[in-house]
Amino acid sequence: MNRAIPHTLLAAALVCALPATAGVPAGFDAAWKAAEGRYRQILQSQDVVGSSLYFVHEGKTVRAAHHGYADVDSDRKVDENTLYHWASITKTFTEVAAMQLRDRGLLDLDDPVSKYLPEVRQVHNPYGSMDAITLRHLITHTSGFRGPTFPWRGDGDWKPHEPKHWWQVAAMMPYSEIQFAPGSKYSYSNPGTSMLGRVIEIVSGDDIEMYITKNILMPLGMTRSYFDVTPYYLLKHRSNNYTVSDDKTVAEGLDFDTGATTGNGGLNGPVSDMIKWLNFWLGVGDNGNYDTVLARSTLREMWQPGFPTTDDSVEERMGMGFFVIDHPSADGSATTRYIGHTGSQKSFTAFVYIQPETRTAVVYAANSNRTDGSRETGPLRRIRRDLMETVFPVFGK
Repeated sequence: MNRAIPHTLLAAALVCALPATAGVPAGFDAAWKAAEGRYRQILQSQDVVGSSLYFVHEGKTVRAAHHGYADVDSDRKVDENTLYHWASITKTFTEVAAMQLRDRGLLDLDDPVSKYLPEVRQVHNPYGSMDAITLRHLITHTSGFRGPTFPWRGDGDWKPHEPKHWWQVAAMMPYSEIQFAPGSKYSYSNPGTSMLGRVIEIVSGDDIEMYITKNILMPLGMTRSYFDVTPYYLLKHRSNNYTVSDDKTVAEGLDFDTGATTGNGGLNGPVSDMIKWLNFWLGVGDNGNYDTVLARSTLREMWQPGFPTTDDSVEERMGMGFFVIDHPSADGSATTRYIGHTGSQKSFTAFVYIQPETRTAVVYAANSNRTDGSRETGPLRRIRRDLMETVFPVFGK
């Protein structure tokens, strides 16, 4: 049962790890120090319970900041071992998994979704046949499917966070509708990625979490990353998550089950494992298994920008499972391209971005969210923009 936590218990010493900065350009230390100060100010203004922010260059962490508590009741502060929920960043794993199967000749992106999931033919489609919706539409969020997987979630304790079984997702299809002509524009769709995860299960014969574990997590050495319920030996590092309002902060619990939507948002792990994932994107670091996971040419294919997104705060387009941001320079004379993804589920929020040319990356995670805030004024977008305007550019000079 959730318990209200007085704000007075949330005051915590802020911990900052300061690794050596050999090899980084002049001006980085000053830029980071200023950005870290703003990061902390933003977190404090939003009453964020716990958070981590890491900046990476050439596969190595050059700066890391931690704030607050992983779990208030046990007086456990955030540190380098804290396990966060990565929410929709999980989608990048599912979409890479689909491209693995494409490259092995086991599926084609232009295959109809109905080839693997005939139940989608029950969806009402005013724009034509459901057989015209392809796997490519799912991976680029251009299918026309709605945004939420489970649109009827309410406040009752008996209602699941997400549908537990695929048959429950399929049972909703006769009461679902395609919202625009497939392939005509972008619209973020959680059920679209859940369907892609189900296709991967059918093609590979593995549950989606097992497929990703065997074919992505294991070869990349992401040994403390896992789906849904935390292994008992890692519970001492698991972050709780908290809803925050002006009068109270409420713990949501250490674990929750993403059920049939695991491939859409079920991954958990420490920042150090997420850095291994970003090092794979960049092709840097000590791991020798990158080509085993996916060819560089396929990753570059996935990063080609398509339709513009609905995020008006940045110049952003959707690739194949990745968001592509072309951020203007301070004087507006040029743009710098960033590849990444955000995540938000329960009260966890996160983002990951790389800048391929300078081989830099950032990971942000937080374990709380205000119930009376908005995406535009919340920490995630403000911190992301600040880093793209002040820290990343130092490496491009």
